[in-house]
Amino acid sequence: MRLADFILTNMEVILAEWEAFARSVWPGPESDPRELRDHAMDILRAAAMDMKSAQTAAQQSDKSKGDGDAGQESDRIDGASDVHAVGRVRSGFDMMAVVAEYRALRASVVRLWRESRPDSHPTDLADLTRFNESIDQSLTEAVRSYTERVDRSRRMFLAILGHDLRNPLNAILMSAGALGETKTIDPASARIAGRIANGAAAMGRMINDLLDFTGTALSGRMPLTRGRTDLGALCRQVVDEMRAAHPDSTLRLTITQDLTGDWDAARLRQVISNLLGNALQHGAGPIDLAAVAEGADVVLSVKNGGPPIPPDAIATIFEPLVREASSEQRSARNPGSIGLGLYIAREVITAHGGTISLTSSVDAGTTFTVRLPGRRCE
Repeated sequence: MRLADFILTNMEVILAEWEAFARSVWPGPESDPRELRDHAMDILRAAAMDMKSAQTAAQQSDKSKGDGDAGQESDRIDGASDVHAVGRVRSGFDMMAVVAEYRALRASVVRLWRESRPDSHPTDLADLTRFNESIDQSLTEAVRSYTERVDRSRRMFLAILGHDLRNPLNAILMSAGALGETKTIDPASARIAGRIANGAAAMGRMINDLLDFTGTALSGRMPLTRGRTDLGALCRQVVDEMRAAHPDSTLRLTITQDLTGDWDAARLRQVISNLLGNALQHGAGPIDLAAVAEGADVVLSVKNGGPPIPPDAIATIFEPLVREASSEQRSARNPGSIGLGLYIAREVITAHGGTISLTSSVDAGTTFTVRLPGRRCE
């Protein structure tokens, strides 16, 4: 009997072994057999029908790489595997248990087929190859779906946590501010109130970054509220604030022409602040912020000296939570930062339809360059 026909004919025997293995790795109390077998029949039936379908060399190659359109039967494998993975997430399975299920399923089918003593057939090796391809495809889709669902759940949890932390944090800020303004308070208590307010403000910045991160991860793009914005005035305001906060650092500003456009002012303020903050934290020497008009675009750059960024780090520098991997870098991080500044800057610029890039060398220093479309050329 061909392997695909064996699977369809002996479905109950195979499912009984699947159920027994699922029960052995089940994370909670004893479960209903229907839940233990969660979509296993659909996966097996889809695999068998895929094995029976014609397959070109190109389709086989695509399936081996985990992509491409390999036909209707292949699509059924993906659909069944996706639903199964989501069910296992809800049941509390970890990733290793899901992978183990597929490993046990593969072993069961091959062993039961061999024990049935099928008549030797020239296509046996091809059948076994097609079966392994189908199971590998199903496992790949299940892992992808499982990972996406877990990541989305984690981001949703972070978003809810960040949102719910705002109310008690605002209460701390208001209370510390009111305490500091009390005329009867002694100097020592006033200093303590100031430290509480500064700590709460740092926590507020971290929560805002966290909400921006989870928001872009969940919706796919940074939300914008566009309006008439004077980018030159915005640069001056941020530089003045940075100079007041870092009196020992040198910040130089160059602005040319009218830099008014249709942008989200609050988000661009965040970009400029994040880029300058990054230069102050990691760079050395004077920091130059320049904003110049180029047709309907504005080119904004932040340049600093200091050690160059390693080439392997440049490729991932805009990714969230990647750059500051060492304990030394984490200890040098500014208060109120969780390492999302450059990621948020990229997402804001991307949402505006612009680009952000980086060059870094010993001789030229480190320069972040933003190209922002939407300038009003009046």
